[in-house]
Amino acid sequence: MKRLMLFIPLVVFFGMGVLFWVGLGQEDKSVLPSPLIGKPFPQFILNTVESGESLNHLPQEAVLVNVWATWCPTCKAEHEFLNALAQQGVKIVGINYKDDDFKARQWLKAYGNPYLFNIADPDGQLGLELGVYGAPETFLVDSQGIIRGKHVGDLNARVWEKLQPQFEALK
Repeated sequence: MKRLMLFIPLVVFFGMGVLFWVGLGQEDKSVLPSPLIGKPFPQFILNTVESGESLNHLPQEAVLVNVWATWCPTCKAEHEFLNALAQQGVKIVGINYKDDDFKARQWLKAYGNPYLFNIADPDGQLGLELGVYGAPETFLVDSQGIIRGKHVGDLNARVWEKLQPQFEALK
């Protein structure tokens, strides 16, 4: 009987391991929830990368707000797709996150500029208010300035297939 009692901790440990493993498989790992969905885009007064002009609001139309940086290899991978979206008439605003304005201007000159304008966020303050995990991230913002969706990671054709109907509904 005492020998049997020695196996109880092992059985309990095994049972807890199975429950933990099953629980991990229940969540959708492709979606990171954002507490800002349905809330206004944060107020900001920041300069644009292109001209240094101060801005404090987004356009009053549906836009994608793309957080990017020159130091981000994934941003370079998604940039060609962003250029294609802009050519199709999709309005995109950039947030140059924790980056140098000179490097950002050089990047845009070399790879094309799909953005209506780029907000310079060198210290990451706006990114912090948006809950940015890192670049790239893309927010869907309606004409009233309300955040309606968020995608973490590169925006590509496969992801856009899922986001496009939601974005089109904002217009």
